[in-house]
Amino acid sequence: MKIAVVGVTGLVGNVILQVLTERHFETCTLLAVASERSIGKSIEFNGKEYKVISVTEAIEACPDIAIFSAGSGVSLQFASLFAEKGTYVIDNSSAWRMYDHIPLIVPEINACILKANDRIIANPNCSTIQMVMALFPLHKQFTIRRIVVSTYQSVTGTGMKALNQLNCERKNFPCKKAYPYPIDLNVIPHGGSFEDNGYTSEEMKLINETRKILSDNSLQITSTVVRVPVKGGHSLSVNVEFEKDFTLTEIYQALEDMPGVTIMDNPMENQYPMPLYTENKDEVFVGRIRRDFSRERCLNLWIVADNLRKGAATNAVEIAEHIVSQKWIADKVK
Repeated sequence: MKIAVVGVTGLVGNVILQVLTERHFETCTLLAVASERSIGKSIEFNGKEYKVISVTEAIEACPDIAIFSAGSGVSLQFASLFAEKGTYVIDNSSAWRMYDHIPLIVPEINACILKANDRIIANPNCSTIQMVMALFPLHKQFTIRRIVVSTYQSVTGTGMKALNQLNCERKNFPCKKAYPYPIDLNVIPHGGSFEDNGYTSEEMKLINETRKILSDNSLQITSTVVRVPVKGGHSLSVNVEFEKDFTLTEIYQALEDMPGVTIMDNPMENQYPMPLYTENKDEVFVGRIRRDFSRERCLNLWIVADNLRKGAATNAVEIAEHIVSQKWIADKVK
């Protein structure tokens, strides 16, 4: 089996390789794919050395799976070309997410909708993934009416340039800026680009992708995205209004029963999710679970996850694992 990682030299690309190794993914051949300036560089994976190749070379090699993490432009240009060769494309960018015919997948929630002929599969936005992981079991049991979410997103969600900006500012070094303002010792209420409705593109992703993943366009959602001076790990403050009333015991039980979700909620002992704790972990951590006493049937949650792992690489690899488990690749080879 051949697997291509497109954008292999980037932040998420490196973590994809790490997750593939940790999960003992049965990879016969790795196609390490990156931009022209990286072609010929060496990448180590599973104890072997691979040379970085171009996207065109990877398409000609007809991989069974291609995991994209190279931006929307690259995905729009090349994903269909891979798919035409019979490759399963798992795309981390926003390029394909809102097309009706493209499945938007969080495996613990909706892998069941995937079909063998789904050749392009979208990976959701990092913050969306961790939010729906916690909200999915609650929606099933109590029916969500409204969501108010504010995110506190780390700089690795923007990319290497933003991480370099934070590191340089902390050392008082000059650098090229990813943000319009300093990020160290600051917070910036600006994620993505501003749209005509006053929301940013990152905020609209939370709204639109959540509705699609949960298959419920009636959900009322409002969001605010804030970039914070943290290297890795996204944190979400989420207020949820339900159709049905609940007890906190029922909330805890629903979250405990959800695969991939871990409750970390003992505030009297100063135990709650933080980016420092979630680093290099695949779980979505939920804490500060409490009623909102200002409204009926409302709940507050604090949700934290490693944005490079479950928010990107791990979710993509889990989709790949599902494809393999369904034996669709074996059928393709036949």
